[in-house]
Formats: sequence, C-alpha cells, structure tokens
Amino acid sequence: MVDRIPPSEAALARLDMPLVEAMLTQRAIRRVLPDPVDDALVLRCIELAQHAPTGQNGQQWEFVVVKDPRIKERLGRRYRQAWNFYWRTTYRRIAAADDSKARMAKAVQWQVDHFTEIPVLVVACLRLGVGEGRVPVVRMPHVAESGYWGSIYPAVQNLLLAARAMGLGASLITMPLWNLLSARRILGLPAEVTPVCIVPLGWPRGRYGPSARTPVGDVTHLDSYGRRRWLRPQP
Repeated sequence: MVDRIPPSEAALARLDMPLVEAMLTQRAIRRVLPDPVDDALVLRCIELAQHAPTGQNGQQWEFVVVKDPRIKERLGRRYRQAWNFYWRTTYRRIAAADDSKARMAKAVQWQVDHFTEIPVLVVACLRLGVGEGRVPVVRMPHVAESGYWGSIYPAVQNLLLAARAMGLGASLITMPLWNLLSARRILGLPAEVTPVCIVPLGWPRGRYGPSARTPVGDVTHLDSYGRRRWLRPQP
C-alpha cells in the first residue's frame, strides 16, 4: 500500500494550487485509505490553520492529533452511538426520499464503520476563559458566544483547504463529541479546553471534483430577508 502514498514533498508542493480551484473542488471526503499520513503534512495543515483570524486575536485554539487506535476506538464508539440515534429517529426518512442524502448516509456509515482505520484525527479545540484559564459559570450572550465559537471555524476551513490542496481527504464532523464529559476524558483535556469538531485525514479512496451548489441568487437577500434581488428567472 505504501506505493500509493504520494511523497510528502510532492504533497506540500501542491499547496500552490489556486485558491479558487481549491474552494470550488472542496468536498467532504469520508472514505480514506488506512495508509499513514506523514506528520509533516498534518503539522503543515495545522500551521496554516493558525493563520486564520480569531475573535479579538485571541488565538485560543488547541489541536489534538489522534493516531492511537485505542483513542480512535473510544471516539468511534461515541460516533456510532450518535449516528445510530440520528439515523433511526430522523435521517432514515430523509434518505429514503432523497438519493443524494442516501449516498451521503452511506459515506457516513462507512466512516463510522472504519473510524479506527482512519490514519489521523485532528480534534480542533478552544480554550475557555480567553487567557484567564477559567470556565464561564453562566452562558455567554449570543453575540459573545457566536464570536467565541466562530473563532475556531475559520482555522478549520484553512485546515480543510490545505488538505484539499495537498490531495488529502478530509471532512468536518462533530458527532463523536456529543458527550462532552466523555470526550474530555478520552482526550485528556483540562476543563478550560473544549473540543469543538474533528477533522479526519487520510489519502482519499475517491477523488475531489466540482461540487453542486444552489445558485447564489437563491440564497442571497438584499437588505432584508426575502428580497432576492439576484434570483434566477424561472423558465
């Protein structure tokens, strides 16, 4: 299987991919090979993630790189619990009525079933307390909470774009973290560090390609909701 692993130097060289190309061909790649991913590539992804903006330039991110099969197995059990519940209660009906959702469900199920075989999991976390090391005892106001949680996702998007450019398969998932207490225990996180999402990384079994999206005019409103100034004319 090693002969299928692109050399690290070649993968790093692909970071000169035009940004627009990376954005237009980015998609969730859940099916990946068990072949190892060089640490240099993972660290480069995280290094580029760190160049994203954060609220008040807090830079309160932490990244846990999981390679230990025992830790992946424990997170995988939580993933399976959450996915099975969601499938039984909600998603099975959605998938039955929509072929694209059904295909996505198969990809998620594959990821659940092969979670321990994924070479690397990057757990993106945020430090609470913004430099004070203390956990807030009350929920933050919406504007503060939105800004706080929003401080990790630009970094995660940078990571995903870097992975795309290098040819690594990646996706963004949260289900393995549904039980916060358990996730903290599994990852050995202190109380002031909160896991937000996981990015599984590996060499893709499939390939990237153009992603279908709703026309921009269908989702863009001018000045107030409902004023679709740029809506496509109906045939």
